[in-house]
Amino acid sequence: MYAIVKTGGKQYRVAQDQTLLVERLPASDGETVDLRPLLIVDGDQLIDGDALADASVRARVVAHERGPKLRVVKFKPKRGYKRRNGHRQELTRIQITEIGRTSAGAGRSDVGSAAAPATAETSKEGRDGA
Repeated sequence: MYAIVKTGGKQYRVAQDQTLLVERLPASDGETVDLRPLLIVDGDQLIDGDALADASVRARVVAHERGPKLRVVKFKPKRGYKRRNGHRQELTRIQITEIGRTSAGAGRSDVGSAAAPATAETSKEGRDGA
C-alpha cells in the first residue's frame, strides 16, 4: 500500500513506516500531522477523487533539521559587482504511521460540501436584488 501526498507545494510517494524530509511543518517533535492524500493505492484498489474525503495519511514528526548550506554568488564582470549570500532550508523529518480510511473524515466533508452550494445560491440572490 502506498499513497501520493502533497505538502509544502511538493508531492511525495509514501509507504507505511517510511521516513522523509519535507519543508518545515508547524508542529513540534513527536506530534502527529495529517497530510493531504491525492491518491491511495492498495493492491489493485485505487482511491482518488471524491473517495479521498474519508481517507487520511498520518505522520509523526521525528525532528526538525536544516538542509545543506548553499552559496549564492552574483557577479557582473567589468563593473566591480560581487555579492555572496548563503541559504539553508528549514526541513522536517517525518515518519508515515498510517495510511487508510477514516469514517470521521467523511462526516466533516459532507457538511462542508452541503454548505458550499447554499452560500453560492445566496450570493446569486444578492446580485439579482441589487
